[in-house]
Amino acid sequence: MVSKQKKKVVIIGAGFGGLQVIKSLANHRDYEIVVVDKKNHHLFQPLLYQVATAVLSPADIAIPTRSITTKYKNVKILFGEVSDINFEKKEIVFQNSTESYNYLILATGAKTGYFGNTQWQNKTLGLKNLKDALSIRRQILLSFEQAELIGDYEKAKSLMHYVIIGGGPTGVELAGSIAELSHNIIRKDFRNIDSGMTKVTLIEAGPRVLSAFSESSSQFTKSKLENRGVEVLTNSPVLDITDSGVVLKDRVIESKTVIWAAGVEGSDLAKKLSLNKDKSNRILVDEYCKTLDYQEVFVIGDAANFSKGLAKPLPGVSPVAMQQGRYVAKYIQNLDKKRETPPFQYFDKGNMATIGRTDAVAEFGIFKLKGILGWLGWLFVHLVYQVGFKNKVSTLLSWVWSYLTFRAGSRLIQEEVQDLSIRP
Repeated sequence: MVSKQKKKVVIIGAGFGGLQVIKSLANHRDYEIVVVDKKNHHLFQPLLYQVATAVLSPADIAIPTRSITTKYKNVKILFGEVSDINFEKKEIVFQNSTESYNYLILATGAKTGYFGNTQWQNKTLGLKNLKDALSIRRQILLSFEQAELIGDYEKAKSLMHYVIIGGGPTGVELAGSIAELSHNIIRKDFRNIDSGMTKVTLIEAGPRVLSAFSESSSQFTKSKLENRGVEVLTNSPVLDITDSGVVLKDRVIESKTVIWAAGVEGSDLAKKLSLNKDKSNRILVDEYCKTLDYQEVFVIGDAANFSKGLAKPLPGVSPVAMQQGRYVAKYIQNLDKKRETPPFQYFDKGNMATIGRTDAVAEFGIFKLKGILGWLGWLFVHLVYQVGFKNKVSTLLSWVWSYLTFRAGSRLIQEEVQDLSIRP
């Protein structure tokens, strides 16, 4: 039953956007907040690639959602996966239970998308959650161990060739980090192989990497990656991915480890809901972040296609989700007070991407930082936005250790990477 005294706000997902709604309405006497998530933690996704390349451990970039909300008396956390939503009855269905709402906020994020080529899913590794990161880490470390057993570089060449598809920030960061791991960090650890002979190839379908950045930052990034031994292929759309590697228009690249960083699409829940969506299953919203179908239902972050009055939809990045989360919380409060709220406007704070040790690019309006200054700016911003004091400290210590010693402290191979979410 919906409380007569308080409006019930149900939030599906405790990512960047959902967390901002929670904080904005926390301890507010007019609202009861119910958060439903199939994972029990808030994940700092921008650092997933460092878990994948053994720099950080999962606990460095994730924090239990309950520990974040302990002091918020009007917030209830429910650990479960939403299987359906009855918009007419204003109820969500999860774990064979229901929960009613006055306002519903979908902050379900996104998953790896293959532009319709779903057959590639089982031949590549994506990077959207901890399970993905641990799977990549396991694959990379296992490939070196298998190459060591073979002991012959020519025979183990495909094992020591890592291909990343997608030249955005995730692809660039993965390529630089894998090159650093293989060429420097673990090079002295093997006896039968030289990990410095590892090959890393970054494939981008467009004319340049980091297309959202300026031309100069893009060229700087390409040059620095190549200095680290990364082969950067632009204007190279992927035609096919097979068990043995990647097929391009002019060559076939043999590799046992292909990482897909080229696209995302709406979550499984977003896909199944009877709401207006784009071709990537992102839910279409109006200028107030509301669905086109139901005025009490909001969609924020990666799950939403916000393109009202824009040349193209807002990107699926954390600043968008965070600003939308705060906006929706304010909109709901104003609505209940019968106050007008202007349409949502995204304030672009800039773009950042790290290339490797002491190299990054950062753009803030007219300001463009490259190299060591960009890297220091990147470190600072990512520490500031980490959630939880313990996470900030452990991440900083891991970075300092890695910087001073050229070591990666999280090189554990798990026997199996279990699904880290709950199922109905």
